[in-house]
Amino acid sequence: MTFKAPDSLSEQIAHHLAERIIRGELKERERIQEQKVTQALNVSRGSVREALLILERRHLIAILPRRGAHVTELTPHNVQSLYGLVMELYILLGNAVAQKWRVQADLAPLLVIQGKLVASAERRDISAFVEHSFDVMRAAFPFADNPYLQETVENLLPAISRTYHLALERRKGEMGQFLEAFASLLQAVVARDLGRVRQVLGEYGQHNCQLVLAALAER
Repeated sequence: MTFKAPDSLSEQIAHHLAERIIRGELKERERIQEQKVTQALNVSRGSVREALLILERRHLIAILPRRGAHVTELTPHNVQSLYGLVMELYILLGNAVAQKWRVQADLAPLLVIQGKLVASAERRDISAFVEHSFDVMRAAFPFADNPYLQETVENLLPAISRTYHLALERRKGEMGQFLEAFASLLQAVVARDLGRVRQVLGEYGQHNCQLVLAALAER
């Protein structure tokens, strides 16, 4: 494989490796060797190093002194910690949309995403479903207008994606639960009901966290 667009080479490498981690092709605690990646992808070692730093920032690998880069482990504590933080960030985004939308056209992107989620669920396309679920968060970024919140959420999404894939591969029927939660969330946003926004996202986060913990226990 040869990557192009030198200005985004490290990001391309990071995305390629991230997908392998998210799908479980690179296992927990598995070492990622710079030289092997360099040879396999026909890229420079410096670009691979930069890509590994990106993956560390996104919580998919840990880079340890004298031990190199290893895929992070999914433990119950890590999963609970991740969901505890991410749901509070999602609530901030949900509240921003509820407070700042003015006309129905402002909510049109969310309705488009809802349609894509339904279509991917009907096809039982996990990858598309997960990506569209993240599009919900990205559609909320302009309402929050907070670059620090946006950067933090973007850096956490690959770790969340990893847990989604783990859980949904075992329980594809859970896509319906997400669709129900999203419909309830849209209703709360339209009503500008911040308490309901928190309740819907909190309940969904807790449910999905338990789903992931159950999937971990089954391994």
